[in-house]
Amino acid sequence: MRPYLLTALLGLTALTASAADPIKVLIVDGQNNHKNWPQTTPMMKQYLEQTGLFTVDVATTAPNGIDSKFKPEFAKYRVVLSNYNGADWPKETEQAFEQFVKTGGGFVCVHAADNSFPNWTAYNEMIGVGGWGGRNEKSGPYLYTKEDGTIVRDTSPGAGGHHGAQHPFAVVVRDREHPITKGMPKEWMHVKDELYDKLRGPATNVQLLATAFADPEKGGSGRHEPMLFTVTYGKGRVFHTPMGHGNDSQECVGFIATIQRGTEWAATGQVTQPIPADFPKADAISQRTFVAK
Repeated sequence: MRPYLLTALLGLTALTASAADPIKVLIVDGQNNHKNWPQTTPMMKQYLEQTGLFTVDVATTAPNGIDSKFKPEFAKYRVVLSNYNGADWPKETEQAFEQFVKTGGGFVCVHAADNSFPNWTAYNEMIGVGGWGGRNEKSGPYLYTKEDGTIVRDTSPGAGGHHGAQHPFAVVVRDREHPITKGMPKEWMHVKDELYDKLRGPATNVQLLATAFADPEKGGSGRHEPMLFTVTYGKGRVFHTPMGHGNDSQECVGFIATIQRGTEWAATGQVTQPIPADFPKADAISQRTFVAK
């Protein structure tokens, strides 16, 4: 065989093998004001692995306080998914995570993970907006939309982070061409959940994909609040969803599909997974009872 043909074939083989390699994901957890985190981490791990696209490891901090030994090797992974809301990480770990995302690592922020680290500037830039932890107008604007989808960055004073009573709610897709939401119905019902509202932060480099109306009759803000969005941080891609409070809300097929698709997008910039046949409709939730395997 001619040398250049052998080189080309070897190169093609290497590319094929590389394309078949699973996407390595690290879930970080260990502290959370949501006491069900020991159940939701295995749920999200299984959801990702059942696609056949991902292998998932878990890094768990000490149960209280700053864990000086918490130093995951972020660089071994394509994506980090946070199910963490607790004490600060060691400075060395924070710097390593910043470098990981800035240089092209993916990050997925789920529900209470956007309550974390109110004083960590880079983290707040990564998540776009967050809540609680003393966040206020100094943290950045509120981010929401008008009914027609026009984005509002509201600099008025006030605390960041609020929700009314848990209830099922409609998710409205605002960007139907983004890889994460492409093929989703324009509107779909999410299983009973906390509908986070009044989130605020730097709100820079944000692409808003879907919103939900925080109904005042349910104790909400009366605004169309971000439910699915992406953030660019350096060369890194971030997918953020404030959904997923309880085990039941994480059984929502809409939640499952967005975690699967959002994680693939954070890793690669594209989504190869189809919208599942049992995806929720505008007038009906769809829920899969979780069975650990």
